[in-house]
Amino acid sequence: MGRYETRGHPKPLAFVRRVVESGRPPHALLLTGPARVGKATLARDLAAGLLCLAADPAERPCRECSACRKLEHGNHPDLHLLAPQGAGGQIRLGQVQALAGELALLPLEGRFRVAIVERAQRLNIDAQNALLKTLEEPPAETCIVLAADDGTGLLATVVSRCARLRLGPVASDSLIGLLEERGAADAVRGAALARLAGGRPGLALALAGAPEAVILRAGLARTLISLLQADRWRRLAAQAELLDDAAALARLSEGTTEGEAQDDAAPDGRNGPEPSRQRRNSPAERRAAVAALIAVWRDVARDLALAARGARSELVLRDLLDELVEAAPRTDSGSMGRFLQRLDNLGRAVDAYANPELVLDVLLLEWPSTPAVSAA
Repeated sequence: MGRYETRGHPKPLAFVRRVVESGRPPHALLLTGPARVGKATLARDLAAGLLCLAADPAERPCRECSACRKLEHGNHPDLHLLAPQGAGGQIRLGQVQALAGELALLPLEGRFRVAIVERAQRLNIDAQNALLKTLEEPPAETCIVLAADDGTGLLATVVSRCARLRLGPVASDSLIGLLEERGAADAVRGAALARLAGGRPGLALALAGAPEAVILRAGLARTLISLLQADRWRRLAAQAELLDDAAALARLSEGTTEGEAQDDAAPDGRNGPEPSRQRRNSPAERRAAVAALIAVWRDVARDLALAARGARSELVLRDLLDELVEAAPRTDSGSMGRFLQRLDNLGRAVDAYANPELVLDVLLLEWPSTPAVSAA
């Protein structure tokens, strides 16, 4: 069998294997699922299988031929990658038009041209309409893979012209095995990372490589728990610190450093002790920060609801067990359930260009309040 890198998604991977062995890929494939769950890895596995030069289709991708080596080094002429660009983090019309021009040409080295559109939910409307023209009249020997965290932001006409696969969270055992296979964590630490990552391999690997991200997540969770008893002014006053810490978490989770995102120097040219407090995040970074904070917030709200029911074994944030158990009895499960829905809805709004600071203000004010503990 060919060597695929996807782990924990047996049915989607079986589909990819069938496509590779038959040599008849769909002209367009839409992969949906949570961020960092493995959509890009599966898309690259499909590309590797379609572009591999091994004589036996069952041995593709062989990872040894010249095509496989070019894919590994990111310079295969028949693989085209599209991703959000610029401060707004969009995929724009010009990018799609350039891709359409490339796909109209015959493959240079392999049997197909393959395009992978990462974070396809960031295609703006003009770009989607341009892509639709290509999907309606697809060039021969091409396969376009759209990888989207949420397909609701895509036009129905775009979605209807794609084969579709949904990737869900990976089972804990598979994720622990992946971390051990990569030498990223042993079984004990792997189990903790699997819980924190919510079954998302990409996030688990990122957290394994950046222990400080785990510390930041715990700090954000503690702040959110403490804000249950805060008045509206204290909540709004906490926004700036939450946004800064969440921006640092987002960078670590994506594997980028602050220096890569923007120069670390303080405004007066000196390097201060806390550069993350001295820089202004770009719009895309602020959007990513709120998305990262919402992900932590979701874990906190879920764990509070579970702790209120006594389901301690199911908690994600087990390092915060004492804080969760103390706050849970004063938490209304109905209010927490409604807040979880708000997190999901406003998370989608941020991804659809809602102002991230305003969204954060709304969430801080709507975060359910609990009465303070009376002194004995």
